Amino acid sequence: MLNGLKFITSINDLYSLPQEGRAEIAFAGRSNAGKSSAINTLANHNRLAFVSKTPGRTQLINYFSLGAHYIVDLPGYGYAKVPEKLRLHWQSIIASYLQNRSVLKGLILIMDARHPLTLLDQQMLDWFAPTGKPVHILLSKADKLSRNQATFTLNKIKTDLSVSFPLITVQLFSSLKRQGIEEACKTIQSWLENSVL
Repeated sequence: MLNGLKFITSINDLYSLPQEGRAEIAFAGRSNAGKSSAINTLANHNRLAFVSKTPGRTQLINYFSLGAHYIVDLPGYGYAKVPEKLRLHWQSIIASYLQNRSVLKGLILIMDARHPLTLLDQQMLDWFAPTGKPVHILLSKADKLSRNQATFTLNKIKTDLSVSFPLITVQLFSSLKRQGIEEACKTIQSWLENSVL
């Protein structure tokens, strides 16, 4: 569990990012993929990150403290009703953050297990891959699939990404059923423990 996670601030541009003194783990995902629910579940807190049935509600970069580190909740991507100007603004900010933030130690990428590896998910991976930093994919809402479907999806994603992105790890996750919490937390903690600033 990411116990003790506390909201710190929301920012709208790269100039407002905290000074680079703490290791950061970023959470990203398509709008309504279950990103805020995943953060709440991992932190064992119901309303830490805002959860909405309406996609696109996370429009800011939200910083949470975890001891001497930060968990960073990036805006959800791919929501069609966001104005084009705003979408391009966030696309530019997220890409720059992922590619240039030196204290960023890894990316937790949330994908809906029923619709994984969309073109936008692929774009996110393409932005981040050149950094050489690890990515851990949470296939969220795994409870919506049968066991066979979930296992097939997990294995397919692992196979599809193994050549292009060898640093990627993948797991099944369900906030509703509290599935995959221990595995996800172990990954995050290992990144933070091995971080050198």
